Formats: sequence, C-alpha cells, structure tokens
Amino acid sequence: MNIAIISLTESGRVISGKLASVIGNAVRFCFHSHSDDKAVKFTELSVLTAEIFGKYDALIFVCSVGIAVRAAAPHIVSKTTDPAVVAVDDCGRFAVSVLSGHLGGANELTQEIAEIIGAVPVITTATDSHGLFSPDMFAKRNGFVISDMNAAKAVAAAVVNGESVGFYCGYPHTEISPELTECDSGKIGICVSGSAADKPFDITLNLLPKNLVAGIGCKKGTPADIITESVIRMFTDNGLDIRRLSAAATIDIKSEEQGILAFCERYSLPLKTYTADELMSVTGDFTHSDFVEKTTGADNVCERAAVCAGGRLIVRKTAENGVTAAVAELPVNINFTSSDTSGV
Repeated sequence: MNIAIISLTESGRVISGKLASVIGNAVRFCFHSHSDDKAVKFTELSVLTAEIFGKYDALIFVCSVGIAVRAAAPHIVSKTTDPAVVAVDDCGRFAVSVLSGHLGGANELTQEIAEIIGAVPVITTATDSHGLFSPDMFAKRNGFVISDMNAAKAVAAAVVNGESVGFYCGYPHTEISPELTECDSGKIGICVSGSAADKPFDITLNLLPKNLVAGIGCKKGTPADIITESVIRMFTDNGLDIRRLSAAATIDIKSEEQGILAFCERYSLPLKTYTADELMSVTGDFTHSDFVEKTTGADNVCERAAVCAGGRLIVRKTAENGVTAAVAELPVNINFTSSDTSGV
C-alpha cells in the first residue's frame, strides 16, 4: 500500500515519524509549523486532502476522528474505490478505522498501527465487532470480484443477525466458516463461480475469481483500442466476464509494444512476457503458424503465452485486425482461514 501520514501538531509529527519508520511506502505530510526535513509541509488540510485522496491507498490522519472525517467526507465515492482512512489521536492512545475497513484494508492497517505505537485499535464494522465471517474480507483475501455490493451488504447483515447463509462453490476450498452452510439453494447465500448469472439463492452474492489470463499477439504499432476491442469481443463471444481478467501475456519481443502496454494499464493488469524458447517448451495442443514461427521463433504466441502464465487453455486463438488472442484459466484454491491464497 502507498500510504500518506498526515499530522497537525508537534506530538502528531513525532507519531507520524514513528509510523513512517516502520510502515513501508509511507509519505509524511506535516502542518508547516510542526514539520521536519523528512516531511512534506502543508498549510491547509482541506486542500491537501483534495490533492492526495485519490493518489494513495491509505490515509492516516494523526488528529481527532472529527477532523479526519470532515477532511475526507467531500471526496468519498464508494467503498470499492475509496482509500483506507485511519485516525490516530495525537497522544497515540487510539487508532480508529474510519473508512474502507474491509476492501480498503483500514481494519488491518488499524491493527498494524496499534501494534507499532502501543495504541488501542478501534474497529466498529459489525462482522469484526462480533468476530464473524465477513464477505468483503473473504472476497479480498481470495482476490474475488464482488458483483453486487448490495448483495454483499445483505449477506453481511444476515450473518450478523444469525440467519442461515448458503455457500455454493465450484472450486476447491478449505473448511468453510461456521456461519455458512454448503448448499445449492435457499433464501440468501454466496456463489463462487465464473459467471455472475449463476443465481442458486433468492439473494445471491456472486463472487468471481480473477483467474483468467489473456495471451496477446499483434502487429507492430497496433493501437490499444484495437487490442481492447479484440480481447473484449473474445471474452463476450465465449461468455467470459472481463472482470475476471488478472493478467496479460505475450512474447518478450512485444514487451515494449505500446498498444499492449496501454491495454494493460487500462485494466490495471501485469504483463507477463516469455522468450520464444519458453513458449515452445510448453506442452499442449496449440494452433501452429509457420509465419509466426519464422517471425518470432515460436509457432504461436497468444495460446502459448497464456498457458505459460500457469493456466489451462480455455479459448483458442482468435484473430482479427492484426491481433491474436487466447485465454487460459488459472487454478483456484479458496481459503477461509488466512490471508494466504494459492492458484490465483
């Protein structure tokens, strides 16, 4: 996480320094009359917050909760996009999770801050307060896409109220949480599958694994829009949700191809590249092209690159407008018990 630590007082400056010395990727912002040479000075908190709110994954305000809330409030958009916000009093007695506790990671950050400075962590989200299963945290831990935040809220409320919540899943998983019942029908439940159209429960929270890799090849200079259109069409034609895309893959000689890089930036995807030898070392049934082999050293780029990323080929090569694309699916292993996951 890229973290901004904001302090207003002299004691707050000291606390911000202690936090920054332990927390990685932290930038300190100190009020101009209580600053030092390792911090960025500011004079207006409202102006500073407006400038940095969308640029950092988390904001730690060393001040009262009220000040932090008033500073952040004008910029709040959605729990799926807002940064984590934590408030620490300038005596260092309490660390309070204020905003984006689950998806933004404020609750976890609050715990970390409390350990660093010996403060009392204050976390008020209902599932955490009761020590219960949280659909938001479960989704975040396993890298799932939450298809409907209203359904997520309904599931969380049902858990807190002690109602029966179903769990339907087509992937391997550890022992499920005690608040859930494994079944394929019922009033409300969670469905982990590749399609948001799967609705085994009257109220279904669909969680989609981000486990698809797009293998991409293209002619030199192909615009990002053409690449994007080709990939989206391939996903749509094969009934795949583009939100499940986790990475793009190609041959190493395309590592600086601007259209592919721009496509990856648009969808916040890592680009994995492989040498021709690495591509040819992958076993499987791949579409062969003499021209591609003569040009690149590998008889197929898109299919082989997708599989090289660790997946199983599920959509074979498609070609249009100078773009070739294929899709591989990575294995999914779902974990209920820790932040460690494998296969996604």
